[in-house]
Amino acid sequence: MSLKPATRAVLGVLLVAVLLVAAALWLGRDSDGGGRTVVRMRIWDMSFVAPYRAALDEFERANPEIEVRITQVPWSSYAQKLRLDAAGGIADDLFWTNLYEDYADSGHLLDIGAALGPDAARAWDPQAVAQYTRGGKLWAVPQFVDGGTAVYVNLDLLAQAGVDPAEVAAAHWSPDPGQDTFRPLLRRLAGVSTWPYNAANDFQSISLPYLGSAGGQLQRDGRFDIDSPPGRDAFGYTVGLVAAGLSPSAADTGTSGGSTNADFAKNAFLQGKLALFQSGTFNLATVARHTGFRWGLAMIPAGPAGRVSANNAIGLAGNAATAHPEAMRRVLAWLGSAAGNRYLGTAGATIPAVVSDQQVYRDYWAGHGVDVSPFFEVLRGTTIAAGGGTGFPAALQAMTPILDEMYLGRIPVADALSRAQREGNAALAQR
Repeated sequence: MSLKPATRAVLGVLLVAVLLVAAALWLGRDSDGGGRTVVRMRIWDMSFVAPYRAALDEFERANPEIEVRITQVPWSSYAQKLRLDAAGGIADDLFWTNLYEDYADSGHLLDIGAALGPDAARAWDPQAVAQYTRGGKLWAVPQFVDGGTAVYVNLDLLAQAGVDPAEVAAAHWSPDPGQDTFRPLLRRLAGVSTWPYNAANDFQSISLPYLGSAGGQLQRDGRFDIDSPPGRDAFGYTVGLVAAGLSPSAADTGTSGGSTNADFAKNAFLQGKLALFQSGTFNLATVARHTGFRWGLAMIPAGPAGRVSANNAIGLAGNAATAHPEAMRRVLAWLGSAAGNRYLGTAGATIPAVVSDQQVYRDYWAGHGVDVSPFFEVLRGTTIAAGGGTGFPAALQAMTPILDEMYLGRIPVADALSRAQREGNAALAQR
């Protein structure tokens, strides 16, 4: 018997629908068919799958009734997808977070102190614990910290320019040309490189260190505070470096709009076009793997208020709506323990949040001939908070295009900071 084309098409659609429903049921079920409880964990960085898998394999050997499955969602869509999934009640049991306040305030997160006990946090990096504490409660298990910001140095370009690496480490920036030693150094490097430095609208690696080293802060009493004398000094200086051609054009490094390329500066450094690349530990493995020239690390330039850096941490939050809270609690306890957390540092991928495990990271890179001390030394002094609060992601989203326009030279610095601060605080007030 032959079927009419229209009938075959209908049957085909029905078959696809059945398969999709079956797949959804499979993905959403709570056991693996063998009686084990399945705990789902969401992260955004594929490079962390291997160390997490190693840690969780050990956990599963000790807890054979639990299986942990890792899902990787790209960073570009992570925040939006998590927001939609949490609202729809289908978020994973565990998920990475760095901006957690909206979820904590709306009751989506597990109270970590209540779940793991008050002593659990004593093992973790104190700044990470402070970052994830809100209203007297801890809302995530810190997994790793970025450490401070440092400067990746192309030693071959420095040698060509006759610049001693010690000059980079001792450099000071200042809005007063008579006090500024950093810009003259960059001018010397301009003769041997396409760009000497990567001043740009880079929130963690450029904006926060310059704002802090100018004596400013991102927020005061929960509201943005960048429209200030230190803010105008900091952003005026970095915007001036771009305008002078000492850093790539903001059209190449912008973080919003249709021609974005957040990795432009990193790639320029890897290609030997950028002499000094100010960034964090999150680029260390890539630089070590892909550079074809001599390189090293140096302290960031000091400003009028000294050297100041942020130290952001990534936490693993528990979904308060999970169907299996005890299994989730046991996974959290393992990944927050010294034995479970150390896997993240053994291959040099990141700095574990368990303080006793952080030497693992240092030892790995020392074994590969890299002195990572600038990432740690910069945190011995003053640090700058990276901000937060309910509505913070929306506020940053509102402010970023304005700051991009500022770096493009389309809005004067003072006007841009005033407008960005106003838009940011308005976004906070709406939540």
